[in-house]
Amino acid sequence: MSKNSYYAPVGGLPPQTQLLTDRAMFTDAYAVIPKGTFSDIVTSFLPFWTGARFWVLSRPLSGFAETFSQYIADIQPGGGSDRPELDKTAEAVLFVVTGTIDVTIEGQTHVMTEGGYAFLPPGCNWTIKNNSQASAKFHWIRKAYEYVDGLDVPEAFVTNENDVAPTGMAGTDGKWATTRFVDMADMRHDMHVTVVTFQPGAVIPFAETHVMEHGLYVLEGKAVYRLNQDWVEVEAGDYMWLRAFCPQACYAGGPGPFRYLLYKDVNRHMRFSGGLAR
Repeated sequence: MSKNSYYAPVGGLPPQTQLLTDRAMFTDAYAVIPKGTFSDIVTSFLPFWTGARFWVLSRPLSGFAETFSQYIADIQPGGGSDRPELDKTAEAVLFVVTGTIDVTIEGQTHVMTEGGYAFLPPGCNWTIKNNSQASAKFHWIRKAYEYVDGLDVPEAFVTNENDVAPTGMAGTDGKWATTRFVDMADMRHDMHVTVVTFQPGAVIPFAETHVMEHGLYVLEGKAVYRLNQDWVEVEAGDYMWLRAFCPQACYAGGPGPFRYLLYKDVNRHMRFSGGLAR
């Protein structure tokens, strides 16, 4: 049984008596999609999937964040797909937050439970099925892989967060730690999807301002998160979407850990567009 907690949306529709005021916001630098917005009427459906619906958390937008998309998939018993990915350039990470899914990669089936993590390289042959008696939910993070001459495409793999030791940040006594699923020095990878954990009271002690785009889904706990010029309260089930160079920092609340699933683009030169030919 998993030792960690993983929040998953429950769907449904708010009652007519609920106040409209919420924490949802979209700015030029960031977006906050709180858990209360994950209703039935905002789900999407995809070709060649059965018994499945998707909350789309982010997608490439010109002038905002352009490198990735992120879904939460909700698959009912018996649901799944034999053709889940239609874009041969897309790599992906799957991260299970509730239930059990069977993912078959190049003919080998992996049973993934809560905390399960799969990396799927571009052009990978994979299928997915919920063979259990309960619904399953997982994050599906997709990115167009950036090929580099002289570097091989990384291989597919499956693991679980509970089998990977977190790495403590220097000088924090492990109160701020990151669970990394790939070697940071492996230049074949052009994105990292990790789990970041803050113990109550731990902080990001400066306003991080960097080129990486981010998707942050809060798996557990609560915090006050600095986004650009604003301090925003977030809790389990909320999603934050940051464009490049958006300042960010964090104060973790209690009583338990504050944890989130983090996407960032890494290990590639900056692309140019509109340059003059020589």
